[in-house]
Amino acid sequence: MHNLRRKFDSVVRPRGTVFYGWWIVLGTSGIQLLAGSLWMQSYGAYAVLLQEDFGWSKTLIAGAFALTRVESGVLGPFQGWLCDRFGPRVVLHSGTLMFGIGFMLFSQVQSVLAFYLTFALIAVGSSLGGFATLMVAIVNWFDRHRAKAVALSQTGYSLGGLCVPIVVFALEGFGWRTTAFASGIIVICIGLPLAQIVRHRPESYGQTPDGALPPSTKASDAGTSIRAIDFSAAQAIRTRAFWLTSIGHALALLTVSAVMVHLFTHLTINLDYSFRQAGFVVALMTGCQMVGQLLGGYLGDRFDKRLLCCVCMLGHATGLALVAYAENPLMVVGFALFHGLGWGTRGPLMVALRADYFGASSFGTIMGISSLIIMIGMSSGAIIAGVLADVFGDFKIAFTLFAVSSVVGSACFFFAKRPSHPDHEEPSPATSNNVMDESPPTDQPEARSDQRPQQGEFDVG
Repeated sequence: MHNLRRKFDSVVRPRGTVFYGWWIVLGTSGIQLLAGSLWMQSYGAYAVLLQEDFGWSKTLIAGAFALTRVESGVLGPFQGWLCDRFGPRVVLHSGTLMFGIGFMLFSQVQSVLAFYLTFALIAVGSSLGGFATLMVAIVNWFDRHRAKAVALSQTGYSLGGLCVPIVVFALEGFGWRTTAFASGIIVICIGLPLAQIVRHRPESYGQTPDGALPPSTKASDAGTSIRAIDFSAAQAIRTRAFWLTSIGHALALLTVSAVMVHLFTHLTINLDYSFRQAGFVVALMTGCQMVGQLLGGYLGDRFDKRLLCCVCMLGHATGLALVAYAENPLMVVGFALFHGLGWGTRGPLMVALRADYFGASSFGTIMGISSLIIMIGMSSGAIIAGVLADVFGDFKIAFTLFAVSSVVGSACFFFAKRPSHPDHEEPSPATSNNVMDESPPTDQPEARSDQRPQQGEFDVG
């Protein structure tokens, strides 16, 4: 009964109102649903149709996707600084507009140059209005329930994957140009209102992370002790954990990017699946991803996130090996289960693990710098797979290579242990991986002025 009451209190505040952080989770989930369904998880379907219409090679198609990931990575540090300084909402607004306009321009492309330019605009827009910006808000509004909040937010992306068959029906029924133009309108008309829900730091609104304290309590004082132990970006990049988690994340996205771009092609050409059958395989994979996200949110607040990430990377490896040498539908289903569950469970852990290790104050900047490493995996995976497929005629060699790299990524997470703050001998229990230890620290040092949120700070998000 006590545990049930505690769970209820984590959602509902003492006055009987829902903690605003959960509304932010709902809004960010909707934004990720748009990106997942209309672009990221549907890109493979567009790739098949573009090859049919223009006769472009797999490598050329993958190159556009790789370009979008490179731009996102290079933009990352500046994007993170903008979010930390001015708040995520203004960044979301500009990104959503660029994302929608990019889609509408993409519907009119007639050449490779136009294709790459429109995808560059889509890349910048989806990055500014997407995952990294949204996570800045989530990690600031949640502490003890951070993994659950991130997981629930990311279920929107998985729900978008479940909508891929609908996008496929639209592509078949109306053509890729009409579908792309309509997608741009949907992004703007729905994405902008959802961006209005997002806020930056709870202290600016008289609240605290998780909504644990009533409004009458001095929220700024409560937030001060938490922010006091946060790493600055400069301190974070000097730790081994920063580099190992970034490399592990990059190796994970090496696999993810190859699957997103080439799975449709592999299923329809190498395994002789129909276009619609391939769409349902993607839907099954993302359904498993959604289950994995909920599982990751639950387990991440209770067990060592680092070890959970190790297991997830082995799931990626198993899934890629199965689909590379698939001889029957059961092996393809096994791929969808292992890869989907591994991807989904790992997703929220990537965000929560960094926030646990380095704190929320400079999370946007730290995540942005990390994106410079992560983009190597996200941009090169599709290119490497495309080149190897063009040379050898199928994706067996590429998917086998990525299965091995996922095992290496598992080792990276295993050795990425929690760093000690340079100003403290031991990491604070305030960022413990185990949510069962919920007693607040009693002897935190006074906050440094460059790390605590200021009441006069310009916060438009």
